[in-house]
Amino acid sequence: MKSNWIWLLLWLFAPSLWAQNAGLPAVTVTTTPGGGQEYSLTLQVLALMTALTFLPSILIMMTSFTRIIIVLSILRQAIGLQQSPSNQVLLGLTLFLTLFIMTPVLDRINAEALQPYLDDQITSQAAFERAQVPLHQFMLGQTRIKDLNAFMEYANVHVDKPEQVPMRVLIPAFMVSELKTAFQIGFMIFLPFLVIDLVVASILMAMGMMMLSPMLISLPFKLMLFVLVDGWGLIMGSLVSSFGIGGG
Repeated sequence: MKSNWIWLLLWLFAPSLWAQNAGLPAVTVTTTPGGGQEYSLTLQVLALMTALTFLPSILIMMTSFTRIIIVLSILRQAIGLQQSPSNQVLLGLTLFLTLFIMTPVLDRINAEALQPYLDDQITSQAAFERAQVPLHQFMLGQTRIKDLNAFMEYANVHVDKPEQVPMRVLIPAFMVSELKTAFQIGFMIFLPFLVIDLVVASILMAMGMMMLSPMLISLPFKLMLFVLVDGWGLIMGSLVSSFGIGGG
């Protein structure tokens, strides 16, 4: 965390510090016709390295990753399997499902921000501002109004339209909404498996087999039920449709 702040401070203050040194002509700040500033290639690489350190946080906080990984973790716990599927399998499945859900947003960022910037049609600052718009719309569509209003009140921010909510307010509101939605979906998944555990425990108690673990007996029934109803397909379809993708 400390290294991240060092990179950020270098990125912010390096132009003013290095401008005083005539021995570094390659590090320059040029003024664009529109009145903005464009940094030299060296500072762009430094900014890119700084942004890469925040990439895991961006992946978790601004995409569908959080909801998916929580639901899959609750599913594994509900079935009663502690290590199967393994954490690597769950993370891989979550990453690819996140990529599938976020593809329309990424396509818009590529078309509206990245490609114009690579073609020298817009500045890096304009590309950054354009890239925020699809992400802002995605997060806003998944955020509850109650959570959004709460964080706007905490930050003392007042806007006329939801589209004007700043990112610093929208991101935590989006995270809270994602947590709520994930636990709601997880609760609905947990119920049928809980019923099986209760039925098996009641039968074993009625038969006087109280020393036998109910989890050991109920696990095969839960696995059989999950396979017979095509559980993985239902879970994946429910997660995708919960983001408004597809007809489900």
